[in-house]
Amino acid sequence: MTIVTTTLPTFVFDGDCSFCSLCAEFIERRIPTTATVIPWQFADLAKLGLTVEQCEAAVQWVGADGVTAAGPDAIALLLRDAGRFWSLPGSALTLRPVSRLAWPAYQWVADHRHLMPGGTAACAVRPRP
Repeated sequence: MTIVTTTLPTFVFDGDCSFCSLCAEFIERRIPTTATVIPWQFADLAKLGLTVEQCEAAVQWVGADGVTAAGPDAIALLLRDAGRFWSLPGSALTLRPVSRLAWPAYQWVADHRHLMPGGTAACAVRPRP
């Protein structure tokens, strides 16, 4: 775990992916989070304590308290930050049976994001070595 101090929490996504950008727009319109939602390509990764490799692998959360998380763990923190209705699914993502399934599900969506609504061929993840 990396500890970085920021004023507001930050949720970092892949701005080169249309599906990811569509999801980020949904977050900004519908989820009342205090987080700054930003593509990693425009974020100060060094200030956030993140690497390009981390951001290419999964969405990232950097909390105001310095707590970082990736993938479904980052999504859980974003939802919990939004409070009220959204904190319930955010908390559910942290429960053991759900969290054990969340990463494989997240990875499947990430691997197939070019096939998701709004996705394009440019969204396809490069093959892993």
